[in-house]
Amino acid sequence: MPLVLASTSPYRRELLSRLQIPFAVIAPEVDETPLLHETPEATALRLSQLKAKAVQTTYPRALIIGSDQVATVDGRQIGKPGTHEKAAEQLRLMCGKSVVFHSALSLYNSASGSLHTTSVPTTVHFRELSDAQIEAYLRKDQPYNCAGSARIESLGIAVIEKLEGVDPNALIGLPLIALTHMLAQEGLDVLTWQHPS
Repeated sequence: MPLVLASTSPYRRELLSRLQIPFAVIAPEVDETPLLHETPEATALRLSQLKAKAVQTTYPRALIIGSDQVATVDGRQIGKPGTHEKAAEQLRLMCGKSVVFHSALSLYNSASGSLHTTSVPTTVHFRELSDAQIEAYLRKDQPYNCAGSARIESLGIAVIEKLEGVDPNALIGLPLIALTHMLAQEGLDVLTWQHPS
């Protein structure tokens, strides 16, 4: 059964490639607007499921991975900034604070209809930064498509004081520990998998 990543994220694609199993990539068409009174974790979980199920007509017999991440600081949802100005605003807001990143993961078997889903939180403690440091970081890393305006796998590590979580991959966008467990439940053991000859 083919493995499919329902995501346009290059970070998730790179993470999934670490499992050394071939997979297809497809962009899911999903409205990512949070629902009224929806918690950040619920938003991430709902969107991860929607993304996985959104491509089932294209892949009716596949294991489809959907993932989404929502960050929160002081009870406020933080998404992808999109611009330099919004990224600077986000970083100023997060300086000296703890930000929780809810990384939701869904694995959908489009043949059987079975769905596995979980949320893996990571708490990121941001350093106090001067405006000059924020500007210098943003010019160098340009993390405008990253929730929270910091690329942990790059120079963004320098804006962080410490991390608390169970899977460092979750913060980048795809909780691989949970995913390998879900894949095993669907009969795909990544350690013993061999390419069909």
